[in-house]
Amino acid sequence: MNKLLLIMLLGSPSLFAQSVAIDKVELDGEKVIVHYNLQDSNPNNEYQLNLYSSKDNYMSPLTKVAGDVGNEVKSGTAKKIEWKLRDEFGPYKGKIALEIRGKMFVPFVKLQSFDTEKSYKRGKAIDVGWKAGATNPISIELMKGSQRVVGESNLANNGNHTIYVPGSAKAGKDYKLKITDSRTNDVIYSNNFAVKPKIPLLVKVLPVVAIGAAVGLAGGSKGKDTVTPPTNPAIELPIGPGGE
Repeated sequence: MNKLLLIMLLGSPSLFAQSVAIDKVELDGEKVIVHYNLQDSNPNNEYQLNLYSSKDNYMSPLTKVAGDVGNEVKSGTAKKIEWKLRDEFGPYKGKIALEIRGKMFVPFVKLQSFDTEKSYKRGKAIDVGWKAGATNPISIELMKGSQRVVGESNLANNGNHTIYVPGSAKAGKDYKLKITDSRTNDVIYSNNFAVKPKIPLLVKVLPVVAIGAAVGLAGGSKGKDTVTPPTNPAIELPIGPGGE
């Protein structure tokens, strides 16, 4: 950025009985870092906070952001948002004003008994539990990256559901649950988790058993050969992966 970027510090609207205010803004290479404080007497409250700019007259929240921004932000001091201005707007010169806006965040579902630290097996069921924050029907989908694997719609927001991992699903560590409010279209994602094969891939090697047919001549017979049948027929066993 070869031009001076002048950042105007703007106060933000009041969040009910709470308040959020920008403390300072600094440039770090091509990143803009917004430092702010969020005050609330109840430390258990969570907020949905977004960063806006004067470039579009504060119409849409900025998307190239990270840090204390988005859903489930708790109150405290020394909060910060990192914004990649060049990724958002490309080459930019002149002055720009920033503003933080937010509201109390009450999720329509909050996952509780779903462990993303463990691996789940293909062909098995996943029990999902959550705390309901609304009564609208929801959909729950199993995603691999950005691809939908399986899911169900118009489910009751009653706090529990079982979703099945298809046996044909590919193993990977980029699976997540996508839960959508059917009326507001609000979306919540779980953290990524792993799906692994139902049975570990083992090379099974079985011994080859050669059973020959015992053929003998009965002594003392008159011109007739007697063939003694084998006690077991010859068996060819498979060798290699998948042999049972």
